[in-house]
Amino acid sequence: MAVDLPDEHRMIRETVRDFCETEIEPIAQEIEDEHRFPAEIFEQLADLDVMGVPIAEEYGGLGGDTLMYAVVAEEIGRVSGAIGLSYVAHTSLASKPIELFGTESQKERWLRPLAEGDYVGGWALTEPGSGSDASDMDTHATKEGDEWILDGTKQFITNASEAGSVLVKAVTDPDARYGGISTFIVDPRADDGFEVTTVWEKMGLNASPTCEISLESVRLPEDRLLGDDGDGWTQTRKTLDGGRISIAALSTGLAQGAYEHAKTYSQEREQFGQPICEFDAVRDTIVDMYRKTERARLLTRQAARKYDAGDPVTRDSALAKLDASEAAREVAEDAVQVLGGYGYTTDFAPQRFYRDAKLMEIGEGTSEIQHLVIGRELGL
Repeated sequence: MAVDLPDEHRMIRETVRDFCETEIEPIAQEIEDEHRFPAEIFEQLADLDVMGVPIAEEYGGLGGDTLMYAVVAEEIGRVSGAIGLSYVAHTSLASKPIELFGTESQKERWLRPLAEGDYVGGWALTEPGSGSDASDMDTHATKEGDEWILDGTKQFITNASEAGSVLVKAVTDPDARYGGISTFIVDPRADDGFEVTTVWEKMGLNASPTCEISLESVRLPEDRLLGDDGDGWTQTRKTLDGGRISIAALSTGLAQGAYEHAKTYSQEREQFGQPICEFDAVRDTIVDMYRKTERARLLTRQAARKYDAGDPVTRDSALAKLDASEAAREVAEDAVQVLGGYGYTTDFAPQRFYRDAKLMEIGEGTSEIQHLVIGRELGL
């Protein structure tokens, strides 16, 4: 495994890895089978002070950088894609935008409890009809006196059923297109009219709730507007730059976990009087799995370092997300194949990694959208 990390990052990695192997790995399949959000795990992650890794200490975070956050996300993904997904959605989508765009009072009221792990957060952009054109939204907010009134439906929203706050994108000026979208902070537990209408049964990642939410005349005070009216799409693009690094890190973790299971099995399983790793076909498969995982890790950490340096990162984050998500699916599929019949059973982890990995090629922009983004960055 690559060791190009500062000492502090390595220490955090080892602490989180030990926790993941001790507390998460033993229940990873159980919570998936039960479709249960493991609130107790997130409480323990809060006790480890990693629910706000890239958030400033003054707002309750750890004060780490994006590289440190990527390392933590990778370690969680290495044992549970579902916990990893809820974790990165909470951090990069629900928390970081408040730090980047919120007022001091908003940071104290809404960011601190997220960073300290009092509850998880959500981010509501996608709608039932919007697909990859996220700007094509029907959810709207109208100003009435000193209140905003939200109406609409959001789809595929991670953590919504468990969240203490959700950042909701809504149209405030229908004629302004990208310039007419704004972001609002909604409290699912207190704001009348907010309802989780569906928690989806999915191919994988079922310990991470994916929800449809309805907003019906949700009245919000003026101070729930994040940033200025019309800033929503600019905020979204900045958020997705960081969010794609999150998915790249989570994907790298999934690939790492699948690779490790396949490698260990290939060294222990014997056929025709020898470990199967000594057969060329299996050995070459394991080597390719390692190569793809290392490549994904390098691209992810490159994007994280550029983000931390304040450099433009759209191309790098899209490239890392594209490569790592496809690597996760390919490596997980190979892990199932290496284990043969056992790989298809829920007694072994590769089938879970395989199902979980597919979402990585869809969420935070599909692979096709990443090609589009990278092409534009290359001037094509």
